[in-house]
Amino acid sequence: MRFPTLSSLLLSLCLPAAVAQAGDQPVVIELFTSQGCSACPPADELVRRFAEHDDVLPLALHVDYWDYIGWADEFADPAYTRRQKGYARAAGQRSIYTPQMVIEGVDHVVGYKPIQVMELVQKHRARPDLIPLDVVRSDGDLRVRAEPSDNVEGPVVVQLVRYVPERVVEIDRGENAGHTFAYANIVSEWRVLGSWSGEESLDIEVALGEGEGETAIILQRPDHGEIVATARVE
Repeated sequence: MRFPTLSSLLLSLCLPAAVAQAGDQPVVIELFTSQGCSACPPADELVRRFAEHDDVLPLALHVDYWDYIGWADEFADPAYTRRQKGYARAAGQRSIYTPQMVIEGVDHVVGYKPIQVMELVQKHRARPDLIPLDVVRSDGDLRVRAEPSDNVEGPVVVQLVRYVPERVVEIDRGENAGHTFAYANIVSEWRVLGSWSGEESLDIEVALGEGEGETAIILQRPDHGEIVATARVE
């Protein structure tokens, strides 16, 4: 297997200039992936490339349903498999697969098709921010705030995501045996903080606690719907 050819393709796409920016919030890309999936390395590399840019927030959610074929993914979590199944139900799909990307909670695409992914990112970056979101860190706590907004249109789910920027893994068994990969933005926690109607101000204080990596806040319509606001924690 030869994976490096994707890097040349990505360079030809000119990632930094590929989007027309309308809002300040990043476009969220969720990649459902596995170290045991031979089709996933190009998508993992695409996430690594996107992670270099502030206008996109790629998140790698490693699923556990490939672990049976000889290599247990150390980043896999059944919760991420359940999240992918939730997206499938919301889209009326009967099955799940890897690598799959879900962009802003609504657009589904095969993760190793960078041109299609870029087109969807462009579409969402051209959209103005629906809900201004303010997140402030103070010591080990976070404060999440937003003003009332007609754009909420019903309750949204307030979520905290923690992710590790990079890990290098040598794979000894399974479909990718003998390869070493650099994984980026590996999700280590996806926590629901509560629900917000949008009719009053949002003001939540969260004890972040100990943990490695970076943090983001994501507001999303219920039942794996559209992502309406995102903020990285600085």
